[in-house]
Amino acid sequence: MTAFSLRPTVAGDLGVIQRIYAHHVLTGLASFEETPPDIDELTRRWRSIAEMGLPYVVAEGPGGEIAGYAYASPYRPRSAYRFTVEDSIYLDPAFQGQGLGRALLARLIADATACGKRQMIAVIGDSANAASIGVHRALGFEMTGTFKGIGRKFGRWVDTVLMQRALGDGVASTPTN
Repeated sequence: MTAFSLRPTVAGDLGVIQRIYAHHVLTGLASFEETPPDIDELTRRWRSIAEMGLPYVVAEGPGGEIAGYAYASPYRPRSAYRFTVEDSIYLDPAFQGQGLGRALLARLIADATACGKRQMIAVIGDSANAASIGVHRALGFEMTGTFKGIGRKFGRWVDTVLMQRALGDGVASTPTN
């Protein structure tokens, strides 16, 4: 893998993030959005996650190019889920297959654990997405289920795969808040 550094996202990264995400929305099943959000909407989403103190990171190449990004967002809005996050990872197609997805996910796991989170959920679009399923499995996620035909995109019904990984002590300890 080329020498990439992982760092927190800054506002100046959002234009590239919007381009990467738009590609995935328009060509793939990792996202069930069908219309790419504009830069203002992605900025709102990034700020919301950053204000919660959750990780949002980019992979930056030696020339300053952004090759991908990842973030952990709340799994669900109800307070009982406050210790659980969902991961999202998107790579520029030119940088796929170089280990960046794994590096970004490992960073999210470490950062979310440091934030006091106890569980990470992966909601993977398309049960045929072997690459994403494999990366999650390699980093300790376990298969918890598949929602069959839950979404419709590109004229076909699409599954989502659910995977889960404990963070830190998982459920072995009781948090104080």
